[in-house]
Amino acid sequence: MPFETVRERMLGGLHERGFNDLIPAHLDVLQYPGPENQRPLDLAKQARMTKQAMNYLLGQLERLGYITRGADTKDQRFKRVHLTARGKAAGQAMREIVLEVEADWEERLGSRGFAQLRDLLERLSAESGGRR
Repeated sequence: MPFETVRERMLGGLHERGFNDLIPAHLDVLQYPGPENQRPLDLAKQARMTKQAMNYLLGQLERLGYITRGADTKDQRFKRVHLTARGKAAGQAMREIVLEVEADWEERLGSRGFAQLRDLLERLSAESGGRR
């Protein structure tokens, strides 16, 4: 439930800030730490989707002006993803929205309760190897 709440607030907040062309699937590409200088294959693994599905989403984001794809300077067989100014602005908006969600949860749970929640989530993340 908290995951869905964050995704709903994320998408709604992005739409309110003018990024109304983004859809839920785009969040899988843009989520922390973001696609900057990543290879599509690595992004696909992080998002737990096929390379083909990731490339489809990257194509959409490229057409919408959030990213560009260019040759890897170290290995010409690969492409690298780079955020445009619009993509960087969306990333900043996403960070702001996360802070808003955290502030809301801290208000609801109290400072101590929210600190415990954060600690428990960080422990679970560390135990699972940081997987999403």
